[in-house]
Amino acid sequence: MSAMTESVLPQHTIESPDRNQARDRTRRLVWKIAIATLLLMAVGSATRVMNAGLACPDWPLCYGQWVPSQQMNFQVFLEWFHRLDAALIGVSTIALMGLSWWDRRFLPKWLPWAATFALGLIVFQGVLGGLTVTELLRFDIVTAHLGTALLFFSTLLIIGTALMPYKGTGAVGRLPWMGLTAAILVYLQSLLGGLVASRWALHQCFGASQLCTVMNSHIAGVVPATLVTLTLVIWAWRTPALHPLLRQLANLAGGLVILQIILGVATFWLHLQVEPLTVSHQAVGAALLGDLIVFTVLALRDRTTGLAVEKVGGDN
Repeated sequence: MSAMTESVLPQHTIESPDRNQARDRTRRLVWKIAIATLLLMAVGSATRVMNAGLACPDWPLCYGQWVPSQQMNFQVFLEWFHRLDAALIGVSTIALMGLSWWDRRFLPKWLPWAATFALGLIVFQGVLGGLTVTELLRFDIVTAHLGTALLFFSTLLIIGTALMPYKGTGAVGRLPWMGLTAAILVYLQSLLGGLVASRWALHQCFGASQLCTVMNSHIAGVVPATLVTLTLVIWAWRTPALHPLLRQLANLAGGLVILQIILGVATFWLHLQVEPLTVSHQAVGAALLGDLIVFTVLALRDRTTGLAVEKVGGDN
């Protein structure tokens, strides 16, 4: 009886439970790594603002130990915990790649390659992490370290969002491209912010240094990123048939960009004297980028659904 059933039922029907389990298992792992990466970036920001970037003078160990118990203070703990979180993310990404290739029969064909790309990014990120210590926090390496972290974070969100169960309404119009533009602008703005931080441009700008150009570029970059994000929010409001999840993500993007501006202004006027504000500024920026990435991927899926429906209607 079972053999007859297998011969009659389509192959994808038989494999659907395994396919669903593989997708769910992979998606859960991806989101866990993404959350850990967001935490890692926040801890990295705290490490910088607390002047703890060289609290462990060697790498990959700290004072030649895995756990420097005798030298442990708050600064050493920040740098040590930052490395610990990075190591856990690295191991988890190796597991993600292995799992993706193992379950490749039940997963989209692009997924194992995307997981391999993510692993490549985390390996490169580890190399940059070591160079930040051995090169004594050289500004270009520190900025590249942040840029790679944001790219890795974005890659995880793209994978996780693409695996989400989602059925769009097809009423997105130009929203996918607006979301992509906003995400690119926020990413570039984050890199400028990382350059400001790694060169301590804000501190030096208060002393009329030439690095005011770097600081002013970051301030000017707020304008296009904010305008495109707010335009995205308004456009989402003006699309009545938009999927509720996309509407919520657009509203969240609007709230995050306003909060980010408030944090940036407060950080500037307080001359970076309140460390939690500086850390929050970078964390909210990463969260805004993540929100826009998720919005864009879902909107592109929604647009694909709409085009498929139009094609079916035209064929009929």
